[in-house]
Amino acid sequence: MVFWESDTKDEAPKSRRTREHASPERDILERLAFESLREQRRSRRWGIFFKSLFALYLIALLFVFRYDGVSAPTGAHTALVDLDGIIAAQGDANADRMVSGLRAAFEARSAKGVILRINSPGGSPVQSSYINQEIGRLRARYPDKPLYAVVADICASGGYYVAAAADKIFANESSIVGSIGVLMNGFGFVETLDKLGVERRLMTAGDFKGMLDPFSPVDPDAQQHAQTMLNRVHEEFINAVKTGRGDRLADDERIFSGLIWTGREAKKLGLIDEFGSAGFVAREVVGEKKIVDYTPHEDLLEKFAGSIGVAIAKAIRLEALIHRPEMR
Repeated sequence: MVFWESDTKDEAPKSRRTREHASPERDILERLAFESLREQRRSRRWGIFFKSLFALYLIALLFVFRYDGVSAPTGAHTALVDLDGIIAAQGDANADRMVSGLRAAFEARSAKGVILRINSPGGSPVQSSYINQEIGRLRARYPDKPLYAVVADICASGGYYVAAAADKIFANESSIVGSIGVLMNGFGFVETLDKLGVERRLMTAGDFKGMLDPFSPVDPDAQQHAQTMLNRVHEEFINAVKTGRGDRLADDERIFSGLIWTGREAKKLGLIDEFGSAGFVAREVVGEKKIVDYTPHEDLLEKFAGSIGVAIAKAIRLEALIHRPEMR
């Protein structure tokens, strides 16, 4: 009987020798890999540090220009405040921003008159009322400093609510003026759910809490309540226009119907006084062709600092995600 032993005996020792021989090489490779990873981490951290340092330098530079490089306007001029866009609490043409600009314009001693240039389709009646009332207060406090509203493309609804408080209103012959009305709109999908086989489950505390729910039928009592509310807001709008325009308004019931007109038609109805641009009013009416813009704009420093902060936060977050601890 022949036994083949030589191959089986040598196989195990050879495998052990191979592993022992490969172990130091593997250890070196692992060390090199870990060292490379640590170097990448250090490089990223230094990159974030220098970017942050550069951002702080730019912010400090902006502070210098902001406080040392800007001076109040000197010499006689016409102050300008732009009301542009939808009048809304969270929009650019909100009451706080507009009132801030108007106050600065009226308080400027070298400003001989104020132009409120309006290009707005309207918006919130509350925000419009705030601006209207503040114009009345400023005109009473500074009786020798006139305020003229100048209509650009459109001055409708809440935009006209604001314009009505001015001493005079100027527009272009093709400007759109009017829309003295109030609306509340939405959609109704009452039968849509039935067609889709969906059951509506609306729970409320209060008989009319769900009156604006688009998937429920219109309740006559809720509709009447909403209409009464709109009528009252409309009355406030009408009173503000009548107070501002007075006898200049034509005896035409269509004025408060929500219709809009061109500048030429609006002049016939007494909604505006004359035709003219901001430059024309500054030069020919105020008598000071130099115009200084008092419109509050978004603070570039805050905007820049905010964007830099977001970028740095994202970089730090990315660094943390890349190098977060792992179970080994």
